[in-house]
Amino acid sequence: MPADLTQVLDVASMRAAEAALIDGGTPAQDLMEVAGRALGEWVRRLGAGRPATVLCGPGNNGGDGYVAARYLAEHGVPVTVIAARQTTTPEAFTARSLYKGEVQGAGSLPGGGVLLDCLFGSGLSRPLPNDLFDLLSGLAERHALRIAADLPSGIEADSGAVLNPGLPVFDLTVALGAWKHAHYAMPAAPLMGALRLVDIGVKSVPGAARVIQKPHVRSPAPDAHKYRRGLLAVVAGAMPGAALLSAEAAQRSGAGYVKLLAPAQPQGVPPSLVCDVTDLAALTDPRIAAILVGPGLGRSAEAAARLDAALGANRPVVIDADALTLLRPDSPGTAPRVLTPHEGEMAALEAAFGLAATGTRRARALALAETGQAVVLLKGPDSLIATPSGDVTVSPRASAWLSVAGSGDVLAGIIASRLAVHGDAHRAAQEGLWLHGEAARRCGPAFTAGDLAGATGSALSAALP
Repeated sequence: MPADLTQVLDVASMRAAEAALIDGGTPAQDLMEVAGRALGEWVRRLGAGRPATVLCGPGNNGGDGYVAARYLAEHGVPVTVIAARQTTTPEAFTARSLYKGEVQGAGSLPGGGVLLDCLFGSGLSRPLPNDLFDLLSGLAERHALRIAADLPSGIEADSGAVLNPGLPVFDLTVALGAWKHAHYAMPAAPLMGALRLVDIGVKSVPGAARVIQKPHVRSPAPDAHKYRRGLLAVVAGAMPGAALLSAEAAQRSGAGYVKLLAPAQPQGVPPSLVCDVTDLAALTDPRIAAILVGPGLGRSAEAAARLDAALGANRPVVIDADALTLLRPDSPGTAPRVLTPHEGEMAALEAAFGLAATGTRRARALALAETGQAVVLLKGPDSLIATPSGDVTVSPRASAWLSVAGSGDVLAGIIASRLAVHGDAHRAAQEGLWLHGEAARRCGPAFTAGDLAGATGSALSAALP
């Protein structure tokens, strides 16, 4: 079975996966050699021959550092090794003994081209002692490039917590064996720079979270027509501009027909968008493949009635924005649902469904997905997707320029469009999240939500075969 390079493991699962490799006949020292030499190659490549400093801790992360230092010396890179503590594992002790260069003590603060932080890896659960924090910070200030082995020291792997305020920012973090949750979680993720993964042969772990992948979107069939490609109904509310924005994004995301349902024709409806002023009566159309409700809906009693009507149609539905604050456990409908809360909306949902708003974001999203029997896309700088069956998908950091009014309306429109195409709520959430980030990348800096909606079609083209 090949290694699995998309899974995201917690500390316990990573240790179990490494133990399985060792039990299967791969010596622990061999795993350290693979990891350490890969780290050394990244230092050599980015440093372009400049002197390197390797900061080694007492455990196997430090052992990886001694292997990396030996690799650098073998390739003619000037290297300084600093032992922050004495080695405490047999593998680290062996790795240190195989490195034949000088090893300096923790009081040394050399400068150089590249710093490789091998102080602590994914097992850290408490702040760095003051002396080690000062050592790491001092070395970081004296090096032009900073690379972290597995995780920057001072990060909690499972939660993404920053255990020491003021940790240095790294240019590159090289994950060892598998991704960890902290690689994609706030507040740790912005400290890590670019992310790369070293394959040490870790096999697939049942139930592991996954990193979102580029979707494979199919072109319409040769005999396709607008209804076969998917009719999406967008329920407008008190502020129809948000629904119009969602509809614009939806039109560019694959659905064959996007229809705005409103009690009257709002201003600014483009010629390409049909506005059905029979309004909620149109929800009886059996050709509707999916519904979007929430953008600009409002929070009045009338808005709540519109939400219930949309859910009562019992079509696959995306519930966004205001509709999330109105949703209740006894809301009608049993069709597949995608909920797209930001943090404030998540808190309202947790209160409505009687959930404790505690734990990591993924734990909270999983609890809501199970209780609400819906796919949950918890939005933010570290967006993630959870399903009722316990699947978790995490996303690399998208453009910070997405923090613009209307961005969420665009995301909801993309997801709803994909849901209308195929009806799979989990797949639609994954496709929508990826396309949203890709559209932002193509927009560049300082875009509007309208620009983002306009770039959705270009993003979709990137997902075609």
